[in-house]
Order: sequence, then C-alpha cells, then structure tokens
Amino acid sequence: MDRLSELTTWLNATLKHPFTLTVASADASFRRYFRVHLADTHPETRTLIAMDAPPPQEDCRPFVKIAELLLAAGLNVPKIVAQDVTQGFLLISDLGDDTYLSVLTIENAKKLYSDATDALIKMQLASQEGILPNYDAALLLREMQLFPDWYISKHLGIMLTVEQEKVLQNTFSLLIQNILAQGRVTVHRDYHARNLMVTTEHNPGVLDFQDAVHGAITYDLVSLLKDAYIQWDEEHVIDWAVRYWQSAKKAGLPVPADFSDFYRDFEWMGAQRHIKVLGIFARLYHRDGKNGYLKDMPLVMHYLRKACERYVELRPMLLLLNQLENIKSQEGFTF
Repeated sequence: MDRLSELTTWLNATLKHPFTLTVASADASFRRYFRVHLADTHPETRTLIAMDAPPPQEDCRPFVKIAELLLAAGLNVPKIVAQDVTQGFLLISDLGDDTYLSVLTIENAKKLYSDATDALIKMQLASQEGILPNYDAALLLREMQLFPDWYISKHLGIMLTVEQEKVLQNTFSLLIQNILAQGRVTVHRDYHARNLMVTTEHNPGVLDFQDAVHGAITYDLVSLLKDAYIQWDEEHVIDWAVRYWQSAKKAGLPVPADFSDFYRDFEWMGAQRHIKVLGIFARLYHRDGKNGYLKDMPLVMHYLRKACERYVELRPMLLLLNQLENIKSQEGFTF
C-alpha cells in the first residue's frame, strides 16, 4: 500500500466522516501536506490539514512538542487534531492558503512585518533553557559545511586549495564565535515569508517550526528580513530591524544596547545562514532532484557577498567567493 492509501485509511478511521483530499503543499523535506475537505460541516471547520511525514526520514514528534510550546506562548500555530506518530501522520487545523510571500507588497509590508516581529518577540519571551536542542558550535559548523560539500564541490565542481580551505574554516570560526556570544532564545529556524500565513485574526499563522532550537536572538529576524524568496531595499530592512530591536529591548530581551552592535550581529548571523542555505539549495538539486531552488541561489549569494563586503574580518571570504565565481576583486568597499 502506498503512503497516500495508508493516509486515507487512517483518516477514514480517525474522522469517521466523508472527506476528499487535495494537495496543500510539499516542502524541502520528505513531508507532504494534504487539505482534508469535510463534507456537510460548518464553513469554518470544513477543512483540516493532513501531514504525511514518512518514517524513518521524518519524525512527527518534534512538530507536536513544539506546536504545544508555541501555542502556550500565544502564537497562532496549527492545533493538533489527531496523531499517529508511528505511521507518521498528523491531522492539524488549517491556517489557510495565503502565505506572506503570496501577498507581500511594499504597501502592506510594514504592517505584515510588524505583526511578524510582534509574534517573534512573543515567542522569544517564552524561551526556556533545556527544552529545545541547543544551537551550538557543532550544529552551526555542520550547517556551514554543507557549503563546501554541496555548493562548491557538487554544484560548482571545484576542489578547494589548502589555502582556500583555511580561509573558509577561519571564516566559519569567526562567525561561530560571534553567534555564540549573542543572547539566546527560542529559534524557529525557518521564520520567513513561505512559512508565515496571513490570517484575519491573530496574524500571522506560523508553520514549519519542527526544527526549532535554542540559539542566537538574531537568527529568526535574519530569516524574515533577508528572506531567500523575496528581497527588500536595505533601507526597509534596517527600518524593520530597528523597530524590532526597539521593541525587543523594551520587552527585556537580550539584545545589545546599541543598534549598530545589534545590526552587526544580525549581519554576521545572516552570513552563517546564507552559507548554509546555498549548501542546502545545492543539495536539494543534486541529491533530491528539486531544481526549484536554483533560481533563489543568486539572491542568497547577494546577501552573503554584501555582508562580507561590509566587514573587514569577512573580506577573505569575499575574496574566496570572487575566486569561485571568477569575479575580479574590487578595492575600497570594506570598513
């Protein structure tokens, strides 16, 4: 029996009510989501979402645990209606079809991002040590190692010299040192426009939180404002970052007293994330045959290059990127 047949059998036994299924979405993992249309029910409860997370590739338990944590923190996340973690099936409430990505314009961005940062602060204020895995040096390094393993080696087909490898690993060490010195909170880890849903009440709905960890306070803001799928002028990014920083500081969250220090942390965290994402996108293409992420690579590389341009400590990484991409180095752009 295939997964869809198994899911349908489980839903029949669980719901004991007529329904039809349509594809809701798939993501970068092995998970799939189906919209469950219930017949003859009230309009507000006529759809649910069924998650298919096939073992052993996926584990539903973190999703269930973190959904409860975020719900308790006051976030708008899907409620668990039914579960069979052994089979890898969840039935959850439906937050709709309207992702931030599908509706964002320069006219509505200020309001939507304000809602998103308010929810982010709410989540961060509820942080507790020892509940979620630590976003530690080993995990940060393992993520960045995807860049040489998949982007440089597999995607570009380049073997680094000893000197280039040294530059890369030294950059990784500098970034990790900065990140581990930042204030620590609950980190969603994919807090961006594809995983935030526009909802009429309690906006935004928040999805895809099953990989949450306890780590650097700037991480989710970077995911939101330096999004791999949508780009904003830097003046807007800085404005939204300032607004978040002011609110976070007022709420007593562990952000630096000076915005320039906070923004440096934000950009260095972004460099780590974008190094990782380039590796992930390359792996999705070369290992998993998902080519939809190739078009997003140039924006991610743009973010990484801009951060490396701005800080003299990251200049060796910029020169390495120039070598990898056959770009003639420029002078005078660091401070």
